[in-house]
Amino acid sequence: MNPAIKICGMREPENILAAAELKPDFMGFIFYRQSPRFAGDMLNPEILSNLPPVIRKAGVFVNAEFNEITETVGKYSLSIVQLHGVETPELCSRLKETGVQVMKAFNISESLSPAKYKDFISCTDYFLFDTMTVNWGGSGQKFDWKLLDCFDPVHLFFLSGGISPGDKEYIAGISNSSFYGIDLNSRFEIKPGLKDIEKLKKFIYGLRDKL
Repeated sequence: MNPAIKICGMREPENILAAAELKPDFMGFIFYRQSPRFAGDMLNPEILSNLPPVIRKAGVFVNAEFNEITETVGKYSLSIVQLHGVETPELCSRLKETGVQVMKAFNISESLSPAKYKDFISCTDYFLFDTMTVNWGGSGQKFDWKLLDCFDPVHLFFLSGGISPGDKEYIAGISNSSFYGIDLNSRFEIKPGLKDIEKLKKFIYGLRDKL
């Protein structure tokens, strides 16, 4: 299966449109103010509304309130909310009831324990596995991807955390049937929030050629 490709941390109009030409399946926009890729002050809702409808737009939030999330979903025509904090299953359920899809992120260190995620299976559409960090949000570092072999195929998941241009071979070889997509961010940047389009193009086209 070709993994879905999500380019995250976008915010600059020309960069967004250039990345859209690569036909990713998802584009992510960060609404966590402490992130160096915070998009809320410069992201143009009109740019997002004009993206091809096949590109699904995700908003990334950390411990945000329900109303803040839903207002942002409406303003930017988002179809997915990606939750990176200590959000509860109850919040995830409320958000799903509004019609938006929900992706819950889990930080992984030395294990992939069902205790981390089992209560979220019924109230989310996807999981995202990222590297454990002391701060909220991504670290740009890899966890031990061999832990994915231990994940029971019960819920679709995205792989995140330090994916770089040299990882095509490994990603192409992931066999877990719940592996759904990859999240590309810091290792494909010129600076925080500005993606290197040529680097993305080479990686995305190269990965698709392998599968």
